[in-house]
Amino acid sequence: MDHTTTAGQAAPARKTRWYKQLYFWVLTAIVFGILLGWLAPAAGIAMEPIGTTFVNAMKMLIGPIVFLTIVGGIASVADLKKVGMTGLKALTYFQVGTICAMAFGLVAINIFRLGEGVNADASSIKTSESAAKLIDAGQHQEWWQFLTHIIPNSVVAPFVEGDILQIIFIAVVFGIALNAMGKVGAPVLDGVQRLTGVMFKILSFIMKAAPVGAFGAMAYAVGKFGVSSLTSMGGLIALFYATSILFVVVVLGSVMAFLKLNIFTMIRHLKEEYMLILGTSTAEPALPGLMRKLEHAGVKKETVGLVVPTGYSFNLDGAAIYLSLAALYIAQATNTNLTIGQQLGLLAVMLLTSKGAAGVAGGGFIALTATLTTIGTIPAAGIMLIFGIDKFMSECRALVNFTGNAVATLFIAWWDRTLDADRVRRVFAGETVEPLAGEDPAHVEDVTDIDDDLSSYGHHAPKHHADPANATDRRPAYSESV
Repeated sequence: MDHTTTAGQAAPARKTRWYKQLYFWVLTAIVFGILLGWLAPAAGIAMEPIGTTFVNAMKMLIGPIVFLTIVGGIASVADLKKVGMTGLKALTYFQVGTICAMAFGLVAINIFRLGEGVNADASSIKTSESAAKLIDAGQHQEWWQFLTHIIPNSVVAPFVEGDILQIIFIAVVFGIALNAMGKVGAPVLDGVQRLTGVMFKILSFIMKAAPVGAFGAMAYAVGKFGVSSLTSMGGLIALFYATSILFVVVVLGSVMAFLKLNIFTMIRHLKEEYMLILGTSTAEPALPGLMRKLEHAGVKKETVGLVVPTGYSFNLDGAAIYLSLAALYIAQATNTNLTIGQQLGLLAVMLLTSKGAAGVAGGGFIALTATLTTIGTIPAAGIMLIFGIDKFMSECRALVNFTGNAVATLFIAWWDRTLDADRVRRVFAGETVEPLAGEDPAHVEDVTDIDDDLSSYGHHAPKHHADPANATDRRPAYSESV
């Protein structure tokens, strides 16, 4: 679709119709999934393969995309010291953010004390087979294992198992080595850029099925667990959601205000990703979209490539709130009295055990069990008290984790003095912005488009057309003609 004028200047593209936008169809699919699971539980449960197949298809691409993005970012920078400093800044921010999130959870459960009166006898709590496996994994989880776990047994295994932390390690080492090769490594870097474009194109194909995947995942969740869990422990679920919302608005909102940005415009700009997370209960499928949108907003590719994937393992604000709430709830429900000092000790242990379960299936429960086992005062079997409602809190955890990583990336970019706050503000507000140097606008929204003919984000920037008379108009190696 050509949006250029006779004078050769690009004209504003028309706004995408609401019924062609991905978030609308995902939201519609979520509603129908809830209705099916509620009205016909058996049919809802039968939809499980649809949801899991879509999520697996997305996870299939996460590893290669993370690897290629990090390698391309590191290999193309002139000063590797800046990459190292960016990593240290990110880890520092992640730890501070995790402490704040856990503190929010501790304060909330101490104020409302929802576990009091349950009077659960830990010795008589029956543990299901699935929960027993998680408890056993948590009891054998050591605090230091997240350090040794970073280094994989082979180069291929992390991609097969989808271990993001190990993929990051391989990518960083490979990117540094490629950077050190100089001109000799230029062809390899060009190949990495081309492959990045290919992977995002494949991702855009899979994203067409996002509404179907969200429908299957939501229908299964409601059909399997029903609404009875919501009514029986609605207080704890409501407290978790309220605490999470307060954390996003107060803490993350304050960070955004410090950057002179608005967190609500950011959330609106990322609405497609939020709908995808809400439907699938995991933040992983939204990772590529977040990376693309942050790059388009003006955050440097190397910053996005390093901070966002690392944050998916180390900056889990939603999981941190959940861990502190759940641990204290179990303590109260089993009449285990904890002093303020013991609660602070619990927080310190969580800072380590939460990292130990990063990227592991059932990681939240494994981290919780590892924490309770390490402390020794709260019975680990008590996790069965919240096992049935965990599914209804996973969406909120993923949404908060996702928001925290978006804010973290913007903050680290500001800390590196590379954040163009004015451009970010305009992009988040939906204004038309000029493409960045080396950016192919035709692919900016590939990750979240329903219509192949749609262009850029927000109110849609015009597609770029090369001027044959301008010999300096060059496109990146991975671009396609439009």
